[in-house]
Amino acid sequence: MKEKKLRIWKSELMIQALKDSVRKLNPRIMAKNPVMFIVEMVSVITLWITVRDFLTGGDFGFNGQISLWLWFTLLFANFAEALAEGQGRAQAESLKKTRSEAFAKRLLADGSLETISALSLHKGDVVWVEEGDPIPGDGEVTEGVALVDESAITGESAPVIREAGGDRSGVTGGTRVLSGKIKVRITANPGETFFDQMITMVESAKRKKTPNEKALDVLLIGLTVTFITVVITLRYFAEYMSVSTTTPILVALLVCLMPTTIGGLLPAIGIAGMDRLLRHNFIAMSGRAVEAAGDVDVVLMDKTGTITLGNRMATEFLATEGVSEKDLIHSTLLASLADDTPEGRSIVVLAKERLGMRGRDIRAPVGASFFSFSVDTRMSGIDWSGHRIRKGAYDAIKDFVTAQGGTMPEKVRQIVDAVSQEGCTPLVVAEDGKILGVIRLKDVLKKGIHERISQIRQMGIKSVMITGDNPLTAATIAAEAGVGDFIAEAKPNIKLELIRKYQAEGHLVAMIGDGTNDAPALAQADVAVAMNAGTQAAREAANIVDLDSNPTKLLDIVEIGKQILITRGALTTFSVANDLAKYFAILPAMFIAQYPLLGILDIMDLASPKTAVLSAVIFNAIIIPMLIPLALRGVRYRPTMVSALLRRNLLIFGFGGLMIPFIGIKLIDLLISGLNLV
Repeated sequence: MKEKKLRIWKSELMIQALKDSVRKLNPRIMAKNPVMFIVEMVSVITLWITVRDFLTGGDFGFNGQISLWLWFTLLFANFAEALAEGQGRAQAESLKKTRSEAFAKRLLADGSLETISALSLHKGDVVWVEEGDPIPGDGEVTEGVALVDESAITGESAPVIREAGGDRSGVTGGTRVLSGKIKVRITANPGETFFDQMITMVESAKRKKTPNEKALDVLLIGLTVTFITVVITLRYFAEYMSVSTTTPILVALLVCLMPTTIGGLLPAIGIAGMDRLLRHNFIAMSGRAVEAAGDVDVVLMDKTGTITLGNRMATEFLATEGVSEKDLIHSTLLASLADDTPEGRSIVVLAKERLGMRGRDIRAPVGASFFSFSVDTRMSGIDWSGHRIRKGAYDAIKDFVTAQGGTMPEKVRQIVDAVSQEGCTPLVVAEDGKILGVIRLKDVLKKGIHERISQIRQMGIKSVMITGDNPLTAATIAAEAGVGDFIAEAKPNIKLELIRKYQAEGHLVAMIGDGTNDAPALAQADVAVAMNAGTQAAREAANIVDLDSNPTKLLDIVEIGKQILITRGALTTFSVANDLAKYFAILPAMFIAQYPLLGILDIMDLASPKTAVLSAVIFNAIIIPMLIPLALRGVRYRPTMVSALLRRNLLIFGFGGLMIPFIGIKLIDLLISGLNLV
């Protein structure tokens, strides 16, 4: 699925991010980012010195400019984080607006319609939805057929057909009817709809620092402490060597040498990663899960509902000798009309497709009696005008035929055995004492699952299918899906033990599931992805929820996780190289008057010590907003070897981080000198 676009530079997002940038200057908030907290503390010091110089007639002009750009550095760093946070809020607000503005045409007892807010609908209400109308709530189509645009929910542009009966009767609030007219029975109360769940998950998602981020924080704090020590030592060294320095200049040197670029962008990188997941229709409950996805090397997938569509579906009608396929399908359709099981509904859908019929074209015989499927009889059927048609399990139909004076042909038994050996389920159809044929029920793979699993394998990730089915069925599905390994007849504790085994071996494990029995394993996995169509227990145990319930999108999660790691590494490389370039700008300018030999380090040939310091501070501030788009969008991920990736980062971001400051600081120095700002 293509990523849904969210415009970063919308005016509403920008204005709110600017407001939040100022709010985040609160020291209690800034303290969460140690590097920028130090910048704020020294900014306060320079501001105090500027005010003092203004009142006493000191050099407040130069000191004031230093102070101003230090505060801009803080605001730009806060702006990056606020803009990333704003994207998630914008998504939630968009969902709320869509939900609150929806309307419904509710059908009253007298047959008339009343237009009400969609928020006023309750379970059991019946509504009419016509061409161009939004579907006001989750429900089941009870009459009619329509072409529905579900892109607002799934992000897929292709419309789908929704009609009464079968497996295409479910509709979701927030989608829109493109053509046709349907009657819908609402199946969810306010606050329980898919839209409401999505809004809740967006708002409840928490951004926490990942282990890698914490490790990087330690590194950045260590560098900061080192540079603080260097600058303090440098002050006394300068006094000893009779070199004139001021506190604002030393502060400027400290801020320029500190890793402020990555320190300012680091929070935005992680938040933007979660937002990218959201635009792929995932809800991440923690930042750690997003980043851990980038290092996953084993993925466990539940079969039912994850690799397959869920319930077994009818895929083929196998008529016996002397019976036409059309007669078999017609009799099977009649025998399945009272079968309300998922398998029974799938038989009706397949029979209608083969006969070219729609729901309204089905006509039951006059005076017919229907028999619904039950666990006791293991059959469903219809009686009319002395005829009796039954569809069900082999043994049940054998007993039915025998009771009617018939026999079970050896050929039918062979067909049943062959279907079973292929990992499928056979159902037999009989009319009176005669066997008409066999229906094949099969686990149907979700669309694209084979290709996606192949891509996962190419990325070096081992895939394992876990199922409670027998080994024969499990082997069949695993082979069709291209899964590397499978565990059959698995119970919840086996899934849990398997994950712990892989983790003990040093693997990072992802688990995909949708059932209550998957909850323990999901809670143990490093990356736990639950299908939104799954159970509440599975969603609560997971740390990522797939709103599309499409396991083939695991690759998207892995790629986004790797993209976060690459982006953080690339910008860290750029930041360190940046600091080295700023070192060549400020230090020679500070000491060149006293020690002319340092001129060899004055590569940029800046106008004066003051313009050098101010140029470096300005560049240090403006480089942060210039890198915001890259931090939010992320460095593009391409599957490749780690060594090749390292060389690419060093070449682009290392060399670029070294050269860009030389060019930028020189240009700013020329501008400052030309305008006589110092």
